[in-house]
Amino acid sequence: MAKEGVEKAEETEQMIEKEAGKEPAEGGGGGGSHRLGDAQEMRAVVLAGFGGLNKLRVTRKAMPEPQDGELKIRVKACGLNFIDLMVRQGNIDTPPKTPLVPGFECSGIVEALGDSVKGFEIGDRVMAFVNYSAWAEVVCTPVEFVYKIPEDMSFSEAAAFPMNFVTAYMMLFEVANLREGMSVLIHSAGGGVGQAVAQLCSTVPNVTVFGTASTFKHEAIKDSVTHLFDRNADYVQEVKRISAEGVDVVLDCLCGDNTGKGLSLLKPLGTYILYGSSNMVTGETKSFFSFAKSWWQVEKVNPIKLYEENKVIAGFSLLNLLFKQGRAGLIRGVVDKLIALYNQKKIKPVVDSLWALEEVKEAMQRIHDRGNIGKLILDVEKTPTPLMANDSTETSEAGEEEEDHEGDSENKERMPFIQ
Repeated sequence: MAKEGVEKAEETEQMIEKEAGKEPAEGGGGGGSHRLGDAQEMRAVVLAGFGGLNKLRVTRKAMPEPQDGELKIRVKACGLNFIDLMVRQGNIDTPPKTPLVPGFECSGIVEALGDSVKGFEIGDRVMAFVNYSAWAEVVCTPVEFVYKIPEDMSFSEAAAFPMNFVTAYMMLFEVANLREGMSVLIHSAGGGVGQAVAQLCSTVPNVTVFGTASTFKHEAIKDSVTHLFDRNADYVQEVKRISAEGVDVVLDCLCGDNTGKGLSLLKPLGTYILYGSSNMVTGETKSFFSFAKSWWQVEKVNPIKLYEENKVIAGFSLLNLLFKQGRAGLIRGVVDKLIALYNQKKIKPVVDSLWALEEVKEAMQRIHDRGNIGKLILDVEKTPTPLMANDSTETSEAGEEEEDHEGDSENKERMPFIQ
């Protein structure tokens, strides 16, 4: 079966290139696969070592072939998430060995099938989770992590869909048991997960959504939440001014002192969920000071106090759930529900901007500056765009403190690259 898939791959590749208005690739040139003898190569973003933006480069690597139970996907678009920035810095538990190809989600066209793969055909349009290696022209990933996409969903939307919407859905409905009339506080409301949370909350009657975001994002996202606050303001007092009892659900991607604030805002039977720790990221490289500061500021949880106050504290990591804890079947059921909501026009991924693989440094700087509204996408077929001087990653340092690079300065709003 794998051999048959490889033979059909060339036909599929020609079909893909024909759709894109290209001639089939023959050694040399920009995009597409290249042949060296009997081997084929592809473009990929490679992280040479942990550290700053200079550790990233686009290079050519041997094209993978599907193993038993895997699909080979000709990638059209890849999602860029804050966790990718933390991986680049080595700012995660048990970081992988470098060099590596980053990225955990992509969309594209099935090009070959490994043995025992059922339910998919060559030419299917799909989105997929990948345990690293997503930022490349071709990926191979187990069939349990691959999902067909609706006909009217673009590849960019599909690459913006899995991480953000599955994370939002699992936290709201599987962990917090969101129901009619409840209230939710979401930090970074303008980001990809924040916008997914807001859309999913709108599918439940009478849910009140409190959001925090940088002031320059407010105009763009004000209609997606019920109450919107500046991230640097005293949001605890702002929430209690509107709802004296607090909220039913707190979704925290910041950590640090926001943990204690979130717990203090919970109503009885409320749920606080930590799903990130972006406050640990300040400069371009990993900072021990930022890590220590964030750790020190985290509220020390007393189980007896939780018991007395009837509060729940939880954590959520989608990647661990998928790749370490074997819950791919559960996630597939969630994806099916989300696709149904998409087909009903109740949810739609918010794409901030599209970037070529060669622009990955600029894209990462934008997400580091928290300048995005929605999802940043690496468009594999996009031609690099000449950048404005202010967008050069060679001169951008990013603030020393979180408050600085999330301030309300108009200079923080960058030119988006949207097709």
